[in-house]
Amino acid sequence: MKDPIHREQLIQLGNKYGTPLYIYDSEIIEKQYIKMKKAFSSVKNLKIFYACKANTNLNVLKFLQKLGSGLDTVSIQEVEIGLKAGFTSKNIIFTPNCVSIKEIKKAVHFGVRINIDNLSILEQFGGEYPDYPVGIRINPHIMAGGNYKISVGHIDSKFGISYYQIPHMKRILKNTGLQIEGFHMHTGSDISNIEYFLQGSKILYKIAMDFPNLDYIDFGSGFKVSYKKNDIQTDLTFLSNYMIEKFQYFCKNYGKIVTLILEPGKFLVSESGYFLVNVNVIKQTTSTVFAGVDSGFNHFIRPMFYEAYHGIENISNPNGRFRFYTVVGYICESDTFGLNRKISEIREGDILCIKNAGAYCYSMSSNYNSRYRPSEVMIFNGKDFLIRRRENMKDILRNIIEIQI
Repeated sequence: MKDPIHREQLIQLGNKYGTPLYIYDSEIIEKQYIKMKKAFSSVKNLKIFYACKANTNLNVLKFLQKLGSGLDTVSIQEVEIGLKAGFTSKNIIFTPNCVSIKEIKKAVHFGVRINIDNLSILEQFGGEYPDYPVGIRINPHIMAGGNYKISVGHIDSKFGISYYQIPHMKRILKNTGLQIEGFHMHTGSDISNIEYFLQGSKILYKIAMDFPNLDYIDFGSGFKVSYKKNDIQTDLTFLSNYMIEKFQYFCKNYGKIVTLILEPGKFLVSESGYFLVNVNVIKQTTSTVFAGVDSGFNHFIRPMFYEAYHGIENISNPNGRFRFYTVVGYICESDTFGLNRKISEIREGDILCIKNAGAYCYSMSSNYNSRYRPSEVMIFNGKDFLIRRRENMKDILRNIIEIQI
């Protein structure tokens, strides 16, 4: 995808708001949303629920709500942010894991859709709220995703109710009278082989046939976006053609048309994001040339946590001769953004742009080393808006209670 934001504009924004800085282009978010809608346009009962754990900035949520998206949440706090952003309760799905029944009760209070992913909570919930229909998250025992850390549908995963536990689940439903309104599946992120996705859908359809009053089938997400040139990405056309055919076949045999739900997160917002950092120092050792920047895994942990690849460009010197650099941060840890990368010559004071920074970047940031979290800016209708200010020492100390020692 061609960058709608030019290097000159990125540099201007870096100078205007300072670095490190997150920038989100709403035009790309809209293009991705429309792309998914078009791919599944022949499904009348399609509903897209944005998986907001990818990026929970209130303004990103408001923008997606205006586009017509629903909201997929995994914490009660995300539910509350979603309501504040303008989503109606029925357009919010709450799919937590390993939370207490107290948090589930709060979701009932807000009136949102709930997906339950373990038998203990299902039994407790059914005993107290037999008239509140819920969805069930199924673990299909499929190893899918970019790596083990982001694969969530395998047999050793904490997520979902094993499809081998369906008989036990049915007994709980019979004993409590609880009604099931849908089934949910999510096998992981960055799924490069869509056969895994299709395999999981077959399992959901098979389970769903035994439950006559369903309202939806929720296939989660995991759609892969491109992180570098010639990178593998999900072929939406192939996937949608296959899924639509099987979905329509299921509805025909099921005897009614149910809603097809998808929950893209990274797919919608990843490519919209740019992360600007300033080069503090060029440090040459006996074997490596380091470009040390004014950020670290306190702001951008994915390369260190998931070994995720993010493109890095020197926007201050795009025409410089290419050299090899290891781009590292200023945290007292081994925080490497990119190892041995071919980048146009980097000088101290240059601004580097790290790509695909719209998903799971700011949302996973911290104050490690007592560093401030950065600002966020959104480009909307060609104008830039500050949507989160940079933190300061007051923010670091706000919740600390000082005692006399």
